[in-house]
Amino acid sequence: MPNVPPWMWMAFWATVLVLLAVDLLAHRGRHGESHRAAIVWSGVWIATGLLFDVLIWRVLGARAAQEYLAAYFIEKSLSLDNVFVFLVIFRSLTIPTRAQHQVLFLGIFGALVFRALFIFLGAAAMERWGWVSYVFGGILLFTAWRVLRENPTEQSDNKAVRWLAKRLPVTHELHGKSFIVKLANGRRVATPLLLALLGLELTDIVFAVDSVPAAFAITDQTFVLYSSNAFAILGLRALYLVLAGTVGKLRYLHYGLAGVLAFAGLKMVLEPWLHVPPLTSVAIIVALITAAVWASQRARRREARAQGTSQPDAPREREA
Repeated sequence: MPNVPPWMWMAFWATVLVLLAVDLLAHRGRHGESHRAAIVWSGVWIATGLLFDVLIWRVLGARAAQEYLAAYFIEKSLSLDNVFVFLVIFRSLTIPTRAQHQVLFLGIFGALVFRALFIFLGAAAMERWGWVSYVFGGILLFTAWRVLRENPTEQSDNKAVRWLAKRLPVTHELHGKSFIVKLANGRRVATPLLLALLGLELTDIVFAVDSVPAAFAITDQTFVLYSSNAFAILGLRALYLVLAGTVGKLRYLHYGLAGVLAFAGLKMVLEPWLHVPPLTSVAIIVALITAAVWASQRARRREARAQGTSQPDAPREREA
């Protein structure tokens, strides 16, 4: 793979910073965001990520573009787990919609920093010690087993938030958009917004331990790894607003996520003997997530039909 010219890094960061600035200014002073606007913003982020892949293809070649696409899809699918966490944290802390944008914006900005740290350290470790790839593969397989057993739709609170609430002085009331307030007795305490932000950051660090090795299963090129990671998580705020009302009902989605993690782990462990092309990886990832969503929707429709047929009999049973 050809070396990445410095101007590519500059173009990447310029694109990210401009879009972040536009996103911040577009939502300044708003008290919420419509579902339609969230869909538009989600489309903008996805289109930008895919258009950047065209630039990679023109400059670095077809192989780099295919690896970017596969890494982007694997990170985008695993980011659905983050949406579950956002939903649980905001519901448990009763964060209103008008205040969620600020928390999500800062949380995603922090995730960009932590993902960079994980990726550059991971790349350096894999370059120096080849056996690290087997460690990453083992982590992914273990995480796949854990995700398979734990259904995130059944979680009512977040462990990181619960841990922070026991160790920080916290007020249970919101004070506008402030993260720290000073009480009448002069004591400074954290608001639920700060608790939500710290909970998001801690949880994302835990998720990065899973998702970053999954991207390493696709490519070891640092620029491809980080740019695909960044564009996948940049649209998380809009994706959350789009899926907040439905993602909790996708009861089988965690099976698809477990399948993606298991595939990435096996790919990393078996790479010396079995090579899976990037486009084949994209097809497998899309098939796993699509199958999980389809099964969830089918189960919901089946239950709705069962409830619909049982309702007319209910009055007669009560009369009897």
